[in-house]
Amino acid sequence: MKTLVTVGRGGTGKSSFTALMAKCFVESNQSPLLLVDADPDQNLGEMLGIDLKEAGKSTIADLLVSTFIEQGGTTVGVPPRERIESRIWENGLYESKNFDFLAVGTKWVEGCYCMPNSALKAALEGLTKNYKYVLVDSPAGLENLNRRITSDVNDIFDILDHSKKSQDHVRRAVKIAKEVDMKFENFYLVGGYRFPAELGKQAEDDLKFKYLGKIEADETLDEYVLNGKSLLDLPKTNKAYLSVQKILKTLGYL
Repeated sequence: MKTLVTVGRGGTGKSSFTALMAKCFVESNQSPLLLVDADPDQNLGEMLGIDLKEAGKSTIADLLVSTFIEQGGTTVGVPPRERIESRIWENGLYESKNFDFLAVGTKWVEGCYCMPNSALKAALEGLTKNYKYVLVDSPAGLENLNRRITSDVNDIFDILDHSKKSQDHVRRAVKIAKEVDMKFENFYLVGGYRFPAELGKQAEDDLKFKYLGKIEADETLDEYVLNGKSLLDLPKTNKAYLSVQKILKTLGYL
């Protein structure tokens, strides 16, 4: 099992990149595949054509609150990990023909949440072992990813725009990953739609991480995102899709 995490500032195209990676794996018959939306904006589900409420599913945050806060404590004889894991399987996991999907959600209580976080992390570590690839669309801060989902990642992709803040984000993400003892094998740079391709080498030299290329700007993809269409339905000739496919081929995933 390999875990691939996409990070970046809001609006750089990280959710699109994650969805397009999923399309690449689906089209190449690489399964089983789990997609995890860990971003509070929750864009990934829509980009995959998923409506959790319509499907009768809940976010993990809602399940944590109902399991550990509203119901209080834990059932006698049932460890916290097993309790939340069973809820995730039953009420949180969206299953389709080509992939499964989880959304972390935004409903998080204030104060100490150590026990639910620990239970969730342990449950997901057990659940994710069933998949060949786990693709995570993560918020900017890797500390929450480490605390709530996983501390062991294969590849991190940071999606760049053409701003200084984007490069600052890379430095902060790496710093945080090291501070929270998140283990990762590779940290890669990927240009977003608006990132000038000619700046790739400069970003690589400045940040000391490999630049893989950029997501090509594409009007059809923009139209799909604007109208809430699934990016999995994009034509195989779509420029944005082909650019992500090229990146994954460079890394030997396809």
